[in-house]
Amino acid sequence: MIVEALLIGLVVGFLYYEFVGFSPGGVVAPGYVALFILHPTRIIMTVVISLVVVGIIRILAKHLLLYGRRRLLVALLLGFAIKIAVDRWIQPIPSVSIDLQSIGYIVPGLIANEMHRQRIMPTLASLGIVSVLVYLILLLIR
Repeated sequence: MIVEALLIGLVVGFLYYEFVGFSPGGVVAPGYVALFILHPTRIIMTVVISLVVVGIIRILAKHLLLYGRRRLLVALLLGFAIKIAVDRWIQPIPSVSIDLQSIGYIVPGLIANEMHRQRIMPTLASLGIVSVLVYLILLLIR
């Protein structure tokens, strides 16, 4: 199921990019989001982490030369670090009663990199559209 979702996500994401011109949050993000479409809290947490990463990158970009692969690496590292921080320090707090799990360690950084490159709303809208399409295709082939 994971392999099919990633493959369909790659194809649909590529076609969407070719026709619309907006990236749906990276290469593998739509496939992974489609796998968790029935777990909206995980998707929301992934988007929240991505937004935090974008904010940090915008602050860092004022003081550092961040572009291309360097920006992608910083986004991936920040997304990874924030995910680990949430898992280790915020989630174990007894007063936190909701599940703060996000989708993977790499996906928030990929989404954040695209948000910085092409703005937040087009990226989130594209990610939502492509992820729903991938999910519907997965339902059809099951």
